[in-house]
Amino acid sequence: MIPDSLRLAFESQGRGCVQLGSPFMGQLMRVFAAHDWPDGPIRDRVFGWSGDVSAMGQSITLRLAGALHALRLNGNELLVSVYPPNFSDDSTLWGAVHEVLQDEATFIDRFIDNAPQTNEVRRACILVAAGQLLTARFQMPIAMRELGASAGLNLMWDRFAVDLGDAVLGPGTPALTLSPMWSGPVPPATPPHIASRRGVDLNPLDPHRDSLRLRAYLWPDQPDRMALTEAAIACHSATVDKGDAIDWLADQLNPIEGQLRLIYHTIAWQYFPAAAQSRGTALIEAAGAQATASTPLAWLRMEADAADDGAALTLRLWPGGETITLGRVDFHGRWVKWAAPS
Repeated sequence: MIPDSLRLAFESQGRGCVQLGSPFMGQLMRVFAAHDWPDGPIRDRVFGWSGDVSAMGQSITLRLAGALHALRLNGNELLVSVYPPNFSDDSTLWGAVHEVLQDEATFIDRFIDNAPQTNEVRRACILVAAGQLLTARFQMPIAMRELGASAGLNLMWDRFAVDLGDAVLGPGTPALTLSPMWSGPVPPATPPHIASRRGVDLNPLDPHRDSLRLRAYLWPDQPDRMALTEAAIACHSATVDKGDAIDWLADQLNPIEGQLRLIYHTIAWQYFPAAAQSRGTALIEAAGAQATASTPLAWLRMEADAADDGAALTLRLWPGGETITLGRVDFHGRWVKWAAPS
């Protein structure tokens, strides 16, 4: 019998996946929660997992889903037969998963060692919008630094276009085009110049060497996400350092004459320990206090808050320490409620 905490984690994750437009992932989570797992190393390891198994903790649900999708992408015949674009009822889907949990235990066991790293490219729509807003305000090249960058796909946001329906943001020949449901004013049409781009992650992925893992964390019934990710991988040229984000940040805040320093993170800050959050805030605010008109600093955040409609978008600017509410955005970038001043 599946432990209650694990069953609840799968049920909750399934509801979340459906809300984010993936009925297949909702079904997969449901069958994991409702059936008896086969005896073996995967059952033993997952049922005995210590700590928080939910999406806000160790994300065991998405680790397993990623392992299975990687096997399907590698051509596992059982999973190919029951995964999208094919359709299977719960019993048939679980029959295939049940067998794969036994036959591919070694691969799955190794895959779930690491936490999910989604690299959701659609979140870059708000980076493009904020980058153009900042360029209009400061008229300076941008030195961008991303915390929790994973493979760094969203460090390439200046290569992406955003189709708002009545306007298109970004370069004339983009590597890819994002099309969120957009409400609110249109950001200024001021394409940025990126002076440098760099990120940090505890476990950075190489987008070319590790492309299977990146693609595996996408959801099998969302081919549009797969196409965007593959396009972002094709144009990738950013550097992501391995390390603790806040330790790394301490060395990235020196002023650069004539450049805007942009610190940003998208659904990453919440995973930092409370002490690291406090230290990071103090570091950024201290650097902001030293900023001048020729060495400005911006801190852009896309993070969950107490509201239930996506993530909050906030921007702090120095000199001055002004806080601007930019609006709200879907966790996967499907919609944006842009509220930045004109």
